[in-house]
Amino acid sequence: MSADDPILRAAIRDVPDFPKVGVLFKDITPLLADGALLRRAIDHFCETAREYGAQKIAGIDARGFLFGATVADRMGLGFVPIRKKGKLPFTTRSVAYKLEYGESAIEVHTDAFRPGEKVALIDDLLATGGTASAAIRLIQECGAVVAAAQFLIELEFLEGRLALAPVPVVPILRF
Repeated sequence: MSADDPILRAAIRDVPDFPKVGVLFKDITPLLADGALLRRAIDHFCETAREYGAQKIAGIDARGFLFGATVADRMGLGFVPIRKKGKLPFTTRSVAYKLEYGESAIEVHTDAFRPGEKVALIDDLLATGGTASAAIRLIQECGAVVAAAQFLIELEFLEGRLALAPVPVVPILRF
């Protein structure tokens, strides 16, 4: 299966001026609503996770959970949710990061990864890379290795992959 899948690309709906004027939002809900397309996207994610030797899958809150947990289940691997601060019940490790206007934080359970474990990080969209970069730092601070950062969509013009270097960035679709 090749990246930049034209069948999946056709399912992404552009919504102008959402969530604010001047933004062209990439709506993935048509893809999620079609079982064959969702399976096709998951196939892409699984192929890449296998290629990079993933031993565990991590997904970023919240749409990364949709893809990541499904990939983990299909591959027989564990899944680790990387959540917004204050959403996990056990002892956590946290990383703060900058947003366009302000700051946010994500966290993970301190016992989520084994030392040296190879992790495939999955999310729906790579834009500026702030959240994904924070997730990578979080995984690494827990002693694991991020084998690849996988995304359904990469907005190339925002150059978010630069914030993730040297971790391999593997999008299914590039816009």
